[in-house]
This record gives sequence, structure tokens and C-alpha cells, in this order.
Amino acid sequence: MAGRAMLFSRRSLLLFCALLAAALGDAAHFDPYKILGVTRSASQPEIKKVYKRLAKEWHPDKNKNPEAEDMFIKITKSYEILSSEEKRANYDRYGQTDDTQPYGHRGFRHFHDNFYFDESFFNFPFNSKSGRDSADSKYTLHFNQYVNEVVPDSFKRPYLVKITSDWCFSCIHIEPVWKEAVQELEPLGVGIGVVDVGYERRLANHLGAHRTPSILGVINGKVTFFHYAVVKEHLMQFVEDLLPQRLVEKVTDRNDRDFLKSWHEVNKPHVLLFDQVPVVPLLYKLTAFAYKDYVQFGYVDQGLSETANLLKQYNINTYAPTMLVFKENTDKPADIIQAKGMKKQIIDEFISNNKFLLAPRLVNQKVFDELCPVKQFHRRRKYCVLLITGEEEAFVIGNKAFLSLASANTNEVLRFAYVYQRQQQPLCTVLLKNRDSTPPQVNTAFCSVVVILERRNGAGKVLYKPVLGGWNGSEEDKHRLLEELERLQKDPSILTHDATLPELNNEFASMFLIRWIYTAYDYLSEIIDDLLHNNWREMMPLLSLIFSALFILFGTVVIQAFSDSSDEKQSKPKAKEAAKTENGSRPPKKNFVEVTELTDITYTSNLVKLRPGHINVVLVLTDTTKNILLSKFAKEVYSFTGSLTLHFSFLNVDKHNEWMATLLEYAQDAMQIDMDEEEGSNRKIDYTGYVLALNGHKKYLCLFKPVYTGEDADGKSEDDTGSSSTTRSRSTTLQIHHKLDRLGLWMERLMEGTLPRYYIPAWPGLDKITVNK
Repeated sequence: MAGRAMLFSRRSLLLFCALLAAALGDAAHFDPYKILGVTRSASQPEIKKVYKRLAKEWHPDKNKNPEAEDMFIKITKSYEILSSEEKRANYDRYGQTDDTQPYGHRGFRHFHDNFYFDESFFNFPFNSKSGRDSADSKYTLHFNQYVNEVVPDSFKRPYLVKITSDWCFSCIHIEPVWKEAVQELEPLGVGIGVVDVGYERRLANHLGAHRTPSILGVINGKVTFFHYAVVKEHLMQFVEDLLPQRLVEKVTDRNDRDFLKSWHEVNKPHVLLFDQVPVVPLLYKLTAFAYKDYVQFGYVDQGLSETANLLKQYNINTYAPTMLVFKENTDKPADIIQAKGMKKQIIDEFISNNKFLLAPRLVNQKVFDELCPVKQFHRRRKYCVLLITGEEEAFVIGNKAFLSLASANTNEVLRFAYVYQRQQQPLCTVLLKNRDSTPPQVNTAFCSVVVILERRNGAGKVLYKPVLGGWNGSEEDKHRLLEELERLQKDPSILTHDATLPELNNEFASMFLIRWIYTAYDYLSEIIDDLLHNNWREMMPLLSLIFSALFILFGTVVIQAFSDSSDEKQSKPKAKEAAKTENGSRPPKKNFVEVTELTDITYTSNLVKLRPGHINVVLVLTDTTKNILLSKFAKEVYSFTGSLTLHFSFLNVDKHNEWMATLLEYAQDAMQIDMDEEEGSNRKIDYTGYVLALNGHKKYLCLFKPVYTGEDADGKSEDDTGSSSTTRSRSTTLQIHHKLDRLGLWMERLMEGTLPRYYIPAWPGLDKITVNK
């Protein structure tokens, strides 16, 4: 017993040291103090001063160093952390810099509105993130990770996601089943995710998960909830049901010829899997989904009498699963693999090596980019041997001769492909142009053209050379092409022509309607399934949309039925009004401008949580200039009040001068002169008459600085007796009035989107700024 206790204590000590080293490594990864070059005892004025200096030094518009942009982002992030007392304290205490992670999770947890529990005292396995099962911790998802990684990846493989939370006793009951299902699904290629509602409430709401525990699937960016009893078989079937229904075709002796010969129409190799199970294995379906854009998949059940001829024809060993890939030659497989334990890694490598035909057709830009990649290094350069031909039967002989040459090619540097001139006319027009002579054309003589090209950049630039004499598939043509390819290996400079190729047409775009029908069918099936399971809370948005559409349709019919001829009389004036708004802007709906004050009460709704695409135009004023500037502001922006995305507010800088100064630190280019003046003297910047266009969602601002364009109020000097004070007052009033003279032109540039934008990491809190009166 003593030996076991000592062994346990040693293992615990090693585990603690590993966790401590990992924590210290994460903390050292990003140190805002080191980036700004300040000590941990630095005051806020010192941090602010250092930040302003470094931001000017590393601004990407002024510093041409390749690392300037990354350094500027790090400087901004460091200042965001250290300028906030709360974030700075959390970093000093826990070393935490990511806003999406909870701070201080090893301390006290808020369990109820009136109770706080020390996790280190209770030490329940489900009461702390640090004590949660390590098997779940590696699958934990955050909002940004889901949007940027899981959603794009779900177009290649499905994801199974569990929604859980602390103190969820039901979650504990499904843990054994969940672990068992994960252990079986993950090796097959299914993505696994875990969302803790306590830490990722935003992601849970985004997914529509309103209770714990919940299990959902994500495929092609679409979320589907699991409604059945949590057992392993149901979870496996749920993942299989997520996949499209037409991924794998059942192949027998009756349809094998039609299946293999369709390579020409779909421009894809065909793969046949021979196995003894009556249903298509889930691993094979997942592989078919991952490579659906490259390969056509079929399945042969060895236990059926209808497949006996196929087994005999290809000499299939019935004791182990066998996979065959067919390309242009449908009588003989291009590659074969056979193994009792058919693993995902083996299948992926097999399919990846056979993604394309020997001489595929360039049907879209994606195929062109993968077949003929852009040159990166001298040793990795690829040459594309391209046959420009036609679809008519007279071209068949030349096309088959080109295919035979491609089949005999063993040089990995050369890629053979062909295009139909009628389908890719813009591309062929560029390649058939010859600087030295009249270009050979694919004409009525049924003579194709071979072009050797090398791509130089992603913008479409290529070096190429047409093989003279055309191509009709004769032995002389083959000999001439092989000689050119041998010369190319020795001297790449024979590619004497250069051009910029247009993007290829998508020849399969006509199949969009069919894909849309299949997608609509799958979507309707999911709706019916949700209705059958009474998942009303998740169905409420869809039902609301349906009833809203019906209400609008019914209202439109009623209005049209009871409309009278007076509408026709008013049609001409309406047409004139429509002509006035052809420039895209709406006429003002009211004869006045609604301008609200930006205070700590309206700050969140009018800025922080402003809807995407909406902009708040804020006039900066003082108590003494309020009436004058508001009147001028209303006149200048009145013609823009018809826009539904513009809001108008004013900010009293007497109350929120520090907020204004903090915000304009991010507009350093526009404020450079003012900042230099501020640093050189003790006087404060006069923000009266400034106008800010604030985009709350994208976190950027556009700045209008007043420029006085009016004339002097009076020719009299201030020393004139009896009227000096009156003259000074009128002059000041006119100067303030003229501060917004050019605001109308600035608003037009704002609507056009041509104004410079200054991005900020986070909006400063209006309620936290010290009031200056």
C-alpha cells in the first residue's frame, strides 16, 4: 500500500508539473507588457504615452517593414488589455488574454444569484472546467472556431456536437454513450465538438440549442438536432442520415457498364467498392462525401447473385474488401487496393492519388487550378499540355490519340488536359493568339491545337507555346509533340509567349437546378422530421416566416381586390417621384431631422449594438454652441435622412471630452497635427463641430474636421468704442456657424464609401469616462 501511495503521489506531481509548464507556456506566448516595453507597475499615462509612440512608429501606412502590420495589431491588442483595469487585473492574476475565455476559472464560481461556491472546496467532477473530462476538453468549441473552421470543414465531413453545461446531471448520464460513439465515429472521419453553455452561451444561441444536454449535427453549414434516445446505434444512424442520399450508387451486373461509361459526362474517375455487407459501410459514405467533387462512387454487394459476373470479371477476393478505380479505360481498373482492415488513412491516400482522369477536361476554374498549379519553386514547376478541340464526332480520332499519349506519360512534371473550344471560348481565344503569325484555329477541317503552358501567378498570367502544325492524332503529330516536351525539359525558355488568361466558364452550372431540387427535398424532409418530433421551439422561426409570407400574400390580394381606379390617376405623379429617386437614395420622409443625444443610456442601442450596415452620424458640440450647430447640422444632413441606414445624434463634449480623446486615438493620421499641438502645449483640442460616422458592428469611424470657409463678421476692429463686445459675439457666432460648411460634401463621400476608415479594437465605455464640466 505504501508503494502504491508513493507511485500515485509521483504521478500526481508529474501531472501537476506538466499542467504548470503548459500554463506558463501559454502565458508567455503573448505578453502585453513586453510588447509595449513597460513594467508591470507602469501607470495609465505612461502606457498611453508609449502606445501613441509605438502606434505611430509601426502604423502599416507609414512603416514599410513586412512585420509592421502584425506588430501594429499586437500593440493595439496590448493597449486594449492594459488600458482596461479589469482586463489588466485578469491578465496579471491569470495570464488570460483571450476575451472568449472565462477569467479566473480556478477561483469562485457564480452558481446562483444568492450563492457562491469555492470549486476547490467542493471539487465535483462536473463543477469546474479544469476538472471536466479531458476527453471532452480537446473537442471544446468556441464561437470563432466554429465559424472559421467547423462550418467550412462541414462541407467535407459531418460534425457531431454535444451541448453541455456545469451542474447538468442529465449530461452525466449520457457521457458513457457519448464516449463510446465518439471512439467509433472519430476514426471514420466524423468531426466531434463540445459546447459548454456556461462558457459559450453565444455559440449555443447561434446553434439554437436552448437546453442541455442536446446533440446536433452540422453538415454543409446546416444544423440538425438529434431527437432520439441517446444510444450508440441511434447516434451512428443519425450521422449517416446527415449525409446526402445519392452519394453512392448500388452497382450490379445490369448497370455496371452505364456506371463506368459515365466518366465522360461527369469528368470524374469512378470507384467501385466490393464488400460482403448488404448496406454501404459508413466509412465509404463518408469518403464519398469528402471527395464528391472529384470522384463518382459505386458499391457492389458480393452476397448478391446479380454481382457474380462482376466478381468473376475483376477476379475479386471475397474474403477482404476491395476497391477499384476506373478512369478512361472502363475495361481495366487504373488502380486497386485490398485489405481486411480498410482504414480511413488508406482510403484517403488511395482516392487522393486518383482524383483526376488521365486527361481530364477543364470544366471550371477549380479543376484548372488543381491540375495546373501556379509555379512556386523551380523544382516544383508543372507544365500543362492542353488540347483545344471540339465535341463533334470528327474530333474523336485526335482526342483518342491525345489520350493514349497521356496514358503513357510517367513524368509528374507534365499534366495532360483538354478543353472544348465552344465551351471555353474566352480561354481558347487568348491561347490561340500568336504574336508571330496568324493563329491556327479549330476549324471545319477538324484540326485541333496543342498548347504547352506554365502558370506564373494566381492572377492568370501564363507562359505558353502552341505546337505548330495543329493536331489530328497522326504519328507525326505525336512525334512532334514529344520532341517539344523533351526540349522543354532541357530549356524552359522555349515558352516564348505570355498572356493573362480569363477565368474558366463553369460547364456544370446548368446542373444547379438539379442540385437545388435535391437540396430542397432534403430540407423539406428535415422540416417534416422536426414536425413529427414536436420540436416547436426550434421550428418557431420557420413557422413565423411561413405565416408572415401567407399574411403578406393574403393582404396583397385583399388590397388589390378592393383598390379603385383612383390608384391609376395617382400613378403619373408617383412615376415622377420615382424618377427623382433614380440615383438610389430615398427622399426625406419628414420635414425635420431627428437628432438624439448620445448618452450613457442610449450609447449601447445607438452605437455598440447598432445593426449591421447601419451608421450613426454624431455631431460634437458644447453647451454654448448647441443651438447654432444643431440648426446648421439639420440643414446639411436633411437631404440624407431618407436613407434607412443612417442615424443622427449629437455628443456633448463638455461631458464626454475624455471619451472623445480616447476614440480619436485610433484616427492617428487625421489627428496627427492636433496631437502634436496637444503635446506641444497645455491647451486642449477643440472638438466643437467635429462629426463622427460610427459603424458599431464593424467597429470603425470616419472623421469630419471643421474647416472655416466663411468671411469675417464685420470690418470693424474690436477696439471700436461702444460695439467691441457685440462685434466679437457676432464673429464667434458666424465662425461656429460656418464650421459645418463642407459637411454636405463629406456626407456624399460617406454614402459613396470613399472616406478613410479608422478601425478600433473595442468601443470605449461612455459611462466609465470621467465627466468634465
